Amino acid sequence: MMQTNSKLCPVPAAIPPALAAVAQSRDHIKTAEFAHAMCRAKQTILKNHCLTGECFGIRPVKQGKFLLWPVAAIAKVLNGEGAS
Repeated sequence: MMQTNSKLCPVPAAIPPALAAVAQSRDHIKTAEFAHAMCRAKQTILKNHCLTGECFGIRPVKQGKFLLWPVAAIAKVLNGEGAS
């Protein structure tokens, strides 16, 4: 039986149902949606990003004038695994 290396084939984090409802099968969500998922104000998320370049260990992708936050990393944080 062949074993797989978890570093080569990472298992995606289980997405909590509430986050899945917000994400609607998208890979990234906007800052307001991220703030809602983390139970924080949008301004708190933006301030943390401004000061450190991340929030809760998650780095967003900038597209146009929007910061887009990866749903998989958010799911890891919500499941207590930490973002990486």
